[in-house]
Amino acid sequence: MFRLGQKVVIVEDKFEQNLPVGSYGYIIAVDKNPDNAFDFVLRIPKSGKHIYVPACDIEAEEILLRREAEKVEREALIDFALATKNEELFKKVMNGDLIDTSKESKENNLSQDDFLKQVHLKAWI
Repeated sequence: MFRLGQKVVIVEDKFEQNLPVGSYGYIIAVDKNPDNAFDFVLRIPKSGKHIYVPACDIEAEEILLRREAEKVEREALIDFALATKNEELFKKVMNGDLIDTSKESKENNLSQDDFLKQVHLKAWI
C-alpha cells in the first residue's frame, strides 16, 4: 500500500483522464470512500496540478527501478551466454530458472590436488 508523501510514477490511464503517463508525483491524500473509483490524490510537480487517480494507475518508483534493473541484468546474462556460447546458461535465463551456484560452491571446496587433477584432465581432453 502507498503512504502519504510517497513518490510514485503514473504507469497507466484507465479512465482516460489525460494523465501524464511516465511522470512522477507525490501522494498527498487517500480517499477511503468505497463509493469512489479514485483511491489517491496526487500532486504532479511538472504540471503543478492535483489529480485523482485509482491505485491501478500508479506504481512506486522503487518497484519500477527494481524491475528495470532485473530486466537489464537478464539482458546482460543473455548477451553473455550468446557471446560465450554457453547454451546451459542461455536456456536457464530464457526459461526463467534461477542460476544454481551450488555446483560452484562444491567445486570451490575441493582440495588443491583434486583441483589440479580436474584441470589436467580437462586440458588433456
